[in-house]
Amino acid sequence: QGVFTKALEGRETANFEFPLVTKPGTRVEVLLNATTRRDEKNRVIGVVGIGQDITARMAQEQEYSKLIDTANAPIFGIGVHGRVNVWNKSATNLTGFASEEVMGRHLVNEFITDDYKASVQGVFTKALEGRETANFEFPLVTKPGTRVEVLLN
Repeated sequence: QGVFTKALEGRETANFEFPLVTKPGTRVEVLLNATTRRDEKNRVIGVVGIGQDITARMAQEQEYSKLIDTANAPIFGIGVHGRVNVWNKSATNLTGFASEEVMGRHLVNEFITDDYKASVQGVFTKALEGRETANFEFPLVTKPGTRVEVLLN
């Protein structure tokens, strides 16, 4: 209701996710975009809502997340600003840092030894540009402060 109320006030809503129960009782996840509908004098006359069923996509994302978290190899990811956004259980076992402790922190600045910061940052920059680097070895700093060598593929 709040999305439509905002749209009637002239404020658009993009990418609002919510569950919807169908007539047969099936739950589907919907992605909604709502915008104000105006007449020729720019007066608000209604709302246009466009919904998309994203149930399958969300299930796929959950399966993907489960696969990453239960993998036998340490898996970590960073966003465009170098902050950790993926850290699986194997990465926790290897480093001693729980996911909650590393998420949002800068991987290179906080978890790479000084002698490798520039080269690791270079590899990540290339990866964010779509250029792959295979078999790159570098050290991660563990929670107790020791070094552990990691092979990036």
